[in-house]
Amino acid sequence: MSALNPPSAAVRLALLAFAALICAPDTAATAVAGELPAIASRQRAEKKSFTDGEIVEGFLKTAFGAEYHLAGRVDRIRKFDGPVRVYAESDRTDRKVQLAKVVADIGKRVQHLDIAMIDSNEAANVRVKLVRDRDLFRTISSFYGAEKAREIRTSLDPQCLSGFRKNDNFEIEHSDVILTVDNGDFTFLDCAYEELLQSLGPINDTASVPWTMFNDNVSMGYFDVYDQYILNLLYDPRIKAGMTVAEVKAVLPDVLTDVRAWVKSVNDLKE
Repeated sequence: MSALNPPSAAVRLALLAFAALICAPDTAATAVAGELPAIASRQRAEKKSFTDGEIVEGFLKTAFGAEYHLAGRVDRIRKFDGPVRVYAESDRTDRKVQLAKVVADIGKRVQHLDIAMIDSNEAANVRVKLVRDRDLFRTISSFYGAEKAREIRTSLDPQCLSGFRKNDNFEIEHSDVILTVDNGDFTFLDCAYEELLQSLGPINDTASVPWTMFNDNVSMGYFDVYDQYILNLLYDPRIKAGMTVAEVKAVLPDVLTDVRAWVKSVNDLKE
């Protein structure tokens, strides 16, 4: 695997926030007819009916704040304002195929998000680095420097990691995602969904919402209904980068009505 060129000091200082996934490898998970039992069991038990209050609570707790941040305010909405193009750097074809399916699934389920894989690193605004577990800390160091890497390891002890930088309008300009490839299929998919989704804006983990993958005590491995609500709220055109909590609350009722209809349709949910 080729060495990663570290970003400039200015880029490192401009980086807004990180999210990490801390989870143990699921060595028992094996693919059966293209399906992981660990994921299938979670989907069967998944809660899919939520009150407006439950959805709004999770949105506000994840779209504002940051689990770990280096610079900048975290009391504003942060999101991409335009197409999102994802580039994967790896020599593991199997993991790149899985990642492409994750990206396609996200694109299918978030109505106003234009997201797709791309073959060019230069044209991408989301870069995914796929590494062996033993190389994770070294890779984080190459991205952010040894001192920040030590802080990240001490604060988060991550299994995988995502971070983004934003401009003065709180629009995300670039995201970096680091995933490990050798901890089993379930862990890879769990990391891929959480870190890719958090790289789009909802960077704050919360232990107080039990239905979201943005909770270090929750492992999904797929794009669950609750988090579809969060991402669809975030990427509705009426929710704009830079909005405050008060500004978001003023438009949320109308946005949530439309998001409910979309999530119901795309998931074939019953009343």
